[in-house]
Amino acid sequence: MKKLVLFSLLLAVVVIVLGAYTRLTDAGLGCPDWPGCYGLFSVPVQDAHVEAANQAYPHRPVEAAKAWNEMIHRYFAGALGLCIFTIAVLALKQRHQGQSLRLPLFLAGLVIFQAALGMWTVTMNLLPVIVMGHLLGGFTLLAGLFLLHLKLREQHRQAPRRINSLTKFALVGLGILLLQIGLGGWTSANYAALACTDFPVCEDGWAQRLDFSGAFSVPYAETYEYGAHGYGERMTMHIVHRAGAVITFLYLLWLGFRLYSREVSAPLKTAGMVLIGVLMLQVTLGVSNIVLSLPVLVAVAHNLVAACLLLVMVWITYQVSRTQGEAHG
Repeated sequence: MKKLVLFSLLLAVVVIVLGAYTRLTDAGLGCPDWPGCYGLFSVPVQDAHVEAANQAYPHRPVEAAKAWNEMIHRYFAGALGLCIFTIAVLALKQRHQGQSLRLPLFLAGLVIFQAALGMWTVTMNLLPVIVMGHLLGGFTLLAGLFLLHLKLREQHRQAPRRINSLTKFALVGLGILLLQIGLGGWTSANYAALACTDFPVCEDGWAQRLDFSGAFSVPYAETYEYGAHGYGERMTMHIVHRAGAVITFLYLLWLGFRLYSREVSAPLKTAGMVLIGVLMLQVTLGVSNIVLSLPVLVAVAHNLVAACLLLVMVWITYQVSRTQGEAHG
């Protein structure tokens, strides 16, 4: 059970990276159907299959590179789903040994919903709400698997949970980070990552073009590939994401220094330093995305480090709620 959860956790990281790469290479519709690809369970490679696929989907002719990006992501996501279902089955079998069922069953249900979101991503032509939901679902799966890993690793320790000041601060930080990840997903889903190419502020006149109502609406379009919003709306998404990044950075930086400077356990001091280090790396990648005009590898790394930042915050929140010495806050 422990080994399978750890393997699934690592696999979830791979799926998130592959999902980011698929999105950033504009391969979200590399296969116009689901769960297969042009009616096959692999990318059409034979001339007869390619010709048949092009006739069946004349508006979406086969682009092998994009199709492979999409299918490889689906293969790994499918493998992750099977692993999580196996974890749920094992949890059911071990329930008489004190194994909790809530988290494994939640993850199994979330996998089913994630599969539906994956299907709707294709059938609804990259509808931004669905794309962002799919991203957040993937991050939730990752966080849930990590929490399950922590629980299994310490299942024989009966340290009580404590709602102290550090726990509250950690929960607030986790909430802020999740909101920022959601803003990043919305920005990416609407192809707004390059709406502002100047740094630290947008180009001249940006304040007059802000359109918050339009930026967080979903206009009707036959397809949302490459975005359906106007420039002012995309620029607003980008500006809000930048503002959220500043708030997230300042709060998590404060939390990291607070953990490191207080009389806490050695693991919490380590967690504080890790938080600061990962946070600095994430800010560097975010700035690089703007200055270097969104290189694919840097943008994928930005997604990966966001996932790492989420894991660090889950780790901190879990630890501070179970540390005896922090009851005084």
